[in-house]
Amino acid sequence: MISKLFPALILFFTVTATRAQDWANIKKYAEANSKVQPPAARENRVVYMGDSITDFWINNDSTFFAGKPYFDRGISGQTTGQMLVRFREDVINLKPKVVVILAGINDIAENNGPSKPEDTFGNIVSMAELAKANRIKVVISSIMPAFNFPWRPAINPVPKVAALNEMLKNYADKNSIVYLDYFTAMADDRKGLPANLSKDGVHPNLEGYKMMEPLAEKAIAAAIKKR
Repeated sequence: MISKLFPALILFFTVTATRAQDWANIKKYAEANSKVQPPAARENRVVYMGDSITDFWINNDSTFFAGKPYFDRGISGQTTGQMLVRFREDVINLKPKVVVILAGINDIAENNGPSKPEDTFGNIVSMAELAKANRIKVVISSIMPAFNFPWRPAINPVPKVAALNEMLKNYADKNSIVYLDYFTAMADDRKGLPANLSKDGVHPNLEGYKMMEPLAEKAIAAAIKKR
């Protein structure tokens, strides 16, 4: 019996060790990043930094990214701490004009364990400060509406989303950063994502992304104009 389980145990511990060594999954985009050329003159390069909502965007609507200097650097399941760790490799080193940060919902879902709102906020602020220090314009997105989490039914995200969005908006306003308010545009009367915009109440469907896209492009244009 033990001999039959041994290969499976080896695989389990190998995968676990690999994940522990690359907690932020920096390797995910390493090859793609190595092929990115320096931006052309007057190129308005944009990196979309985020979790699964960003990760799934390009697959749900590849036409939004086609022919544009847009780079999707979302990784499903990630918290803001993981994004902060990989921010240099997946954002700064690509030398974008603008970074659009969409993060925080997985912190609320406690994907990596309990997290204080102040810590989530601080991680997003740190990303914004790193970007500004490297002359990258910043767009801070609101956390998306969510009434519940299918994978964390015991958590009520509504008040936590509201609190973090208030913190993010106040910070953006005080620091002349563009705040991209997806929440107001997309939330239903429960302060969640309505069924026409999402199948699971957390991740947008094609119609949801189609609603996000003009809001994102308007925010990017505003960020580029800022001094």
